[in-house]
Amino acid sequence: MPAERKTAVTDERLAALTLPAGDGWLRAGREDALGRLRAVGLPGRRDEYWRYTNPAKLVQADPEPSQPDAGEDPFAGVDADVITIDGDGITMPGTIEGLDVTTLSDAGGADIHWAKDLYGTLEAAGSRPVSRPLAMLNTAFATDGLVIRVTGKVARPLHIRTTGGTDPILHHVVKVEAGGALTILESGNVGARYNTALEVDVADGAAFHHLRVQGPDGGMHANTHIFARLGSEATFRSFTLSANGQLTRNEATIDLTGDDASATIGGAAFGDGDVHHDDTVFVTHDAVNCESRQVFKKVLRNGATGVFQGKILVKEGAQKTDGYQISQALLLDDDAQFLAKPELEIYADDVACSHGSTTGAIDETALFYLRSRGVPKRVATDMLVLSFLAEAVEEIENEDLRAHVGDLLTDWQARA
Repeated sequence: MPAERKTAVTDERLAALTLPAGDGWLRAGREDALGRLRAVGLPGRRDEYWRYTNPAKLVQADPEPSQPDAGEDPFAGVDADVITIDGDGITMPGTIEGLDVTTLSDAGGADIHWAKDLYGTLEAAGSRPVSRPLAMLNTAFATDGLVIRVTGKVARPLHIRTTGGTDPILHHVVKVEAGGALTILESGNVGARYNTALEVDVADGAAFHHLRVQGPDGGMHANTHIFARLGSEATFRSFTLSANGQLTRNEATIDLTGDDASATIGGAAFGDGDVHHDDTVFVTHDAVNCESRQVFKKVLRNGATGVFQGKILVKEGAQKTDGYQISQALLLDDDAQFLAKPELEIYADDVACSHGSTTGAIDETALFYLRSRGVPKRVATDMLVLSFLAEAVEEIENEDLRAHVGDLLTDWQARA
């Protein structure tokens, strides 16, 4: 996009928004993000990390109005504490041991709050060296969100369920203190477009687990961001299960800043028809003896497009790094396509880093084997699809949640 056009698109989008009311540290964070956004402008197709994904629907001034119903709860039956975010506000659960939860608007009203040192900080750091303008827009204009402090090992998952709204912009901040542990589940059925950001600071010896389900509704235009910073011996794991959605762009920026930290991010996606699904990941190793894994699988058909852009940056001095990255797509017909850009950038000499990307069709030999034993073609195809996705699902550490996601996949595949 030419500079003049980029400026015009940015100005038009910003003119349709109003900086949320308030003063103090939250206002300062918003204004800082807005200044950074004006400096770089909203993304266009000429931007390096948007060459495979057209951001037009994500940056246009006004999406088409939409008020969907709540839809099915993909975590129904999972023992979790639920926070509901909808057009009527945010509904909190009762007191949870080891957990302090409030809304962003309430936290922003306090003169002194621990979130002051985090809000927008990880996002700003994650926008270097690659600009994340839609994340800057989120930090500046988020209407609300959750501010979560974890002081111990929280027994049950916290389920954030977001429903309704045409164009929600939500920003969550999570601080997991030393030795603490939390699992967050995310789901929802929102309107024509949404933009969310999750900033997570995982202190020494702490653990953060994240499981997100998107879909299977078909009309959404979603842009999500995760910014995570890991201390020594910290653990971060995130997995996203996605189905359809006209345009989905999930970005993750993870910094391993403490020795012996571990980060895993993965996903499984179905795309059927006029669907575009993009996972863009940037992992930075800036400490000794850290491990990172990126595992993404996509199943595409009927013109669906899948994108994976993943980078591992190993800084000077980050010795004994173990970085693994794999992205694979299964194309069920000739109309689908998969675009991949795996990258390694290494400035240390004692490392073990690998990346790979493959695209292929159903294994005809395996399909013939199943059909020769009386399995109908449709059932046999479904079995091979689920087998293909199984490696990504295995990245979910909790056995019960892993089994639950497997059941969701089976159900979605049967409906398709």
